[in-house]
Amino acid sequence: MTPLTKKTTWKRLSKYFQKTFANSEGEEVGKVLGVFARAMMETTPEQDLQVFITKDEEKIVGGVMFSTLTLEGDKTAKLLSPMAVSTEVQGKGIGQGLINHALDILKSQGVDIAVTYGDPNFYSRVGFAQISEDIIKAPLPLSFPEGWLGQSLNGETLEAISGESGCVSALNNPSLW
Repeated sequence: MTPLTKKTTWKRLSKYFQKTFANSEGEEVGKVLGVFARAMMETTPEQDLQVFITKDEEKIVGGVMFSTLTLEGDKTAKLLSPMAVSTEVQGKGIGQGLINHALDILKSQGVDIAVTYGDPNFYSRVGFAQISEDIIKAPLPLSFPEGWLGQSLNGETLEAISGESGCVSALNNPSLW
């Protein structure tokens, strides 16, 4: 087997995100998420992006990305986005297992906080809880404030962090928020 190059891996992963979102949310959403996933991988500096996947043999069945969320002060934070599980295996705990695995690695690396912007019903299963922008300000205006979620990874209570936050360039797009 020939090792995958970074470029091949990016292309494969972006197609995976596009197909998964097209199957669950429609073709147009799939295209947008495929482009977004590729932009995350191509434009985000290596030290600011961690990508985790789950495979069934050689087929990708789950993927999640964590990128740096810049906060004022001394806390380190990662932002979960995007996240996808193949529609044919949804509901089997693959997404939860993948996120928990990734969060364990982030904890071991000393990351203090994880945040995401998504479905509270799903992400609450892996420790995320709704937070207000009084706790952590979102990088851009939120169209669905109930979806701003966070959790402490260092065992401390998640307390308000004053000031602005910043995201990687691929996430710096108002239509994603």
